[in-house]
Amino acid sequence: MQAESLLLSASTMTGDEVCNRQDEKLGKIQDIMLDTVEGKIRYVVLASGGFLGLGDRLFAVPWKALTQDRENHRFILDVDVDQLKSAPGFDKDQWPNMADPTWNSTIDSFYARPSDHAGS
Repeated sequence: MQAESLLLSASTMTGDEVCNRQDEKLGKIQDIMLDTVEGKIRYVVLASGGFLGLGDRLFAVPWKALTQDRENHRFILDVDVDQLKSAPGFDKDQWPNMADPTWNSTIDSFYARPSDHAGS
């Protein structure tokens, strides 16, 4: 029996579906933002709300907020559709400065789960 690889190429993940725990489709992964200092994925850019790629709103979702669903080849984000609509987002032609600590704090706080703050 061959062991399943835990390594994925970024291009393999691009286009993967993101759903919530209620199995509602939230969008698709459009891009992946790497922290080159820490050597890890920092954010996944989720495209949501458009039709055939037109009118999509983009959301930077912290990597730690996603759970991989290997069986269904998708990712799970624990937010409902209305929560995502109120999430800090941006347009494809107006990306935020993702190096801005204030922006990072806003995004991380929005998607934080109770266990993310344990012991801090």
